[in-house]
Amino acid sequence: MVGRSYGRLLALLAAQSRDIAAAEDALADALERALQRWPRDGVPVNPEAWLVTVARNRLRDMWKSLAYRLAGPWTEDHDHAWEMADPAVIPDRRLELMLVCAHPAIAADIRTPLMLQTVLGVDAAAIASAFAVAPATMAQRLVRAKKRIRDTGIPFTSPERADLDARLPEVLEAVYGAYSIDWLSVPQASAIESLSSEALHLAMVLVELLPDEPEVLGLAALMCLCEARRPARLGPDGNFVALDEQRRDRWDAELCARGERLLARAHGFERPGRFQYEAAIQSAHCAPEVDRHVLRKLYRALMRVGPSLGAAVALAALDGEIDGPDAGLRTLDTITDRSAAAFQPAWVTRGHLLAGAGRVDEAAAAYRRAIELTADDAVRTYLAGRLMGLRSTGHTGPGW
Repeated sequence: MVGRSYGRLLALLAAQSRDIAAAEDALADALERALQRWPRDGVPVNPEAWLVTVARNRLRDMWKSLAYRLAGPWTEDHDHAWEMADPAVIPDRRLELMLVCAHPAIAADIRTPLMLQTVLGVDAAAIASAFAVAPATMAQRLVRAKKRIRDTGIPFTSPERADLDARLPEVLEAVYGAYSIDWLSVPQASAIESLSSEALHLAMVLVELLPDEPEVLGLAALMCLCEARRPARLGPDGNFVALDEQRRDRWDAELCARGERLLARAHGFERPGRFQYEAAIQSAHCAPEVDRHVLRKLYRALMRVGPSLGAAVALAALDGEIDGPDAGLRTLDTITDRSAAAFQPAWVTRGHLLAGAGRVDEAAAAYRRAIELTADDAVRTYLAGRLMGLRSTGHTGPGW
């Protein structure tokens, strides 16, 4: 219960206090008391209401203390706010908390970590590991962000429609960013141990709270369809398996079906957004017979509404498959993004296209560069096999 409820309870407490850190402390105290009392007295009929009551009582005591009144944002309105809250009915304030984390006053690089910690309760050390930051550094950034929210008085309320439309893309980017980091850098981890499961949960929270937002539906569909393939990304020997080589019977059929349902709900809106196109691309990959021409149309549409380095590289690979390797290389060479030089999939694609064009030495150099940029042992092994097989009669596509 606690894992599913943490974000809802914290969002409610923080909305009334406007102090995330104080709300976290109060909720931690309530959970500690629950561990002490529930085994002896039994679990309450409404456990969430019990936790909220204990936590808000602690916050009330803290607000009324002279030290906190001098140092913190206590006002006479707090008692009235508590009286307005019915502990038997726990409103869901998670969307408001996510929008607070995405407020323009919060530094962009801390928005995703802040959402993961406050909405999902992910430990700061785990977040630091996922974002390749020292634990102490991540903890300091989170503390500063929470202090800024408190000191600047960012309201914990749903913004006006224009502000919501302006801030929601930040929330979606943060959720997708967390998922992408994990998906690209830790393919060998099981979903339950990785950030992917937490990001997917956040996406489904957004669907629950904003069921008629097409880009919210598109993001959730995209993540479901990607996550459905996780079981097939590694073979029995632990080696990486490219998308085109995966066994479809190892895909999670339930997640695939959920992703397709979400994508169908997102259809019908006049101007599809980035995440709807990305989800449609994943859906096309899941079709019994993958139509490369349809995929190319979708990627070209995606490049118009949400251009990215990954989409540009994928489009080059498709040009190579449809029009020949030289056409793919020409498309690849038009990419001007400076980060392409350190983008591992770009080097994998270049190696594949060069091999198809018979330029074996250049292909080998590209694959070696891709291996240098790869941290995952399973992917390194896979690419090493590609490198060794360059002089054979055939080769497979990039298949990421």
